[in-house]
Amino acid sequence: QVQLVESGGGVVQAGGSLRLSCVASGRTFRIYAMGWFRQAPGKDREFVAAISWDATSTLLADSVKGRFTISRDNVKNTVFLQMNSLQPEDTAVYYCAADRTPLNILDPQKQEWYWGQGTQVSVSS
Repeated sequence: QVQLVESGGGVVQAGGSLRLSCVASGRTFRIYAMGWFRQAPGKDREFVAAISWDATSTLLADSVKGRFTISRDNVKNTVFLQMNSLQPEDTAVYYCAADRTPLNILDPQKQEWYWGQGTQVSVSS
């Protein structure tokens, strides 16, 4: 049973930074791609960032390029999302995601994911 536990969300002013963490358990972490998605009130869940199992490839949504960075620590079974220059439109519940298929090529819209419970990020103007 894969478990994903997010942390690091909170309230921040526009222009501020937050670092989200997600600890995974229940299987071998290092052979699975990981990702972050978010869902704002009244909107569908959307892709934010993904990182390949070996960290050689990352993908970022256009809306966060240049501001967000995804990384992973395969020793600590943890994936991170560093969020800088946060804006009110980044307000959402952020979900950690773990690929269901090992050694997969990054294709976030086609990959099947396990989901964490989510952590709230609120950015005030």
